[in-house]
Amino acid sequence: MSFVITSLLDTDLYKITMHAAIYTNLPNAEAVFTYTNRTPSMELNTAAVEWLSAQISHLGTLRFSADEIEYLRTQLPYMPAKYFEYIQDFQLRPAEQVKITNLDNPAQFGLEVSGKWAEVTLYEIPLLSLVSEAYFRFVDTEWSNDGQLEKAKQKGLRLLENGCVFSEFGTRRRRSLATQRLVMQGLCEAAKQSANGTGFLGTSNVMFAKEFGVKPIGTVGHEWMMGIAAISQDYTNANKLAMDYWLDTMGPANAGLALTDTFGTDAFLRSFVPPYSDHYIGVRQDSGSPLEYTDKIAHHYFDVLKLPKFSKVLCYSDSLNVDRCLEYKKKADSVGLKASFGIGTNLTNDFAGSAPLNIVIKLRSMNGNPAIKISDNLGKNMGDPATVARVKKELGYVEKSWDQGDESHRWT
Repeated sequence: MSFVITSLLDTDLYKITMHAAIYTNLPNAEAVFTYTNRTPSMELNTAAVEWLSAQISHLGTLRFSADEIEYLRTQLPYMPAKYFEYIQDFQLRPAEQVKITNLDNPAQFGLEVSGKWAEVTLYEIPLLSLVSEAYFRFVDTEWSNDGQLEKAKQKGLRLLENGCVFSEFGTRRRRSLATQRLVMQGLCEAAKQSANGTGFLGTSNVMFAKEFGVKPIGTVGHEWMMGIAAISQDYTNANKLAMDYWLDTMGPANAGLALTDTFGTDAFLRSFVPPYSDHYIGVRQDSGSPLEYTDKIAHHYFDVLKLPKFSKVLCYSDSLNVDRCLEYKKKADSVGLKASFGIGTNLTNDFAGSAPLNIVIKLRSMNGNPAIKISDNLGKNMGDPATVARVKKELGYVEKSWDQGDESHRWT
């Protein structure tokens, strides 16, 4: 059997940066992650689960090579030196850390990952990409990669010719490793051909950034805020505490983009004042109405904080395609925000008549406490219902739904 994941760098950059922050600040925290298929009608079969089991076992053989660690040092020189020493001997132990549930009933396939947070956080992206590839190897097989390079190139050219600044964010739900490589080739060709080629910023996938000589892109995921809140049990101050840890670890000059919606953007903005709003170059939008979000962020930056127009970035990253990027760029331009885009599934899993899986792996608990997420639309809320209800009340969270927020039909 050939193995798909052959490098621990075949992951999103924010998993590496979070890994460093977790190891530096909370090395003994105990985490449990669970897999959710938001498209439950799209089921695995026996062959898919057998293949997936072998692929997961293989993750335990991977190590960060000296060359890979040196690459990370070069790209992320601000990260703690002790982290680079730590990963020299780092390894995943899937036999004890990953549990596949319902092996005898593939239609109800599940995954649970548990262990010290620093030892298991790197599973998320490889597991998701492997589940997706398993489905499209053994269940939905009426497709081919023919034309994928050209399709990605044309999308890239259209984005660049319309002045969009964007990155490829598609590892977790890619059709296959081969598909993502073709997409990267197409985007790089678009960047070379376009007069605005610098608008292609790079990719969240660290391995492909290294392979194609582009910049690895990413800051932080919801996991960071979810974990810290679950450990501290202080949801009122969780966003501030998460930012404090992050700035202490990376340095204020390397804060990157702030992710605002883990417990609702309104709660986040109450903490997002100087010096935090000065250190972070901007924010990332990942749930709810992008147009309403744009107005909210513009009001906060320009009316409340009195910052100059076009001094901050708004990175859109939720369910994007080219048409949506053009629409959101126009909106951002109109209110004085610099738009950028993290485009994922529409690049790496765009096949006519064959929809992607909508799958996630999220924290379920930390140190035995439930971990929750209450984003800017109801479809992305997750976690223990009693804790969700309690935190919503604590934070004065206002329930919102978005007409495009049905997670079971995300790309249809």
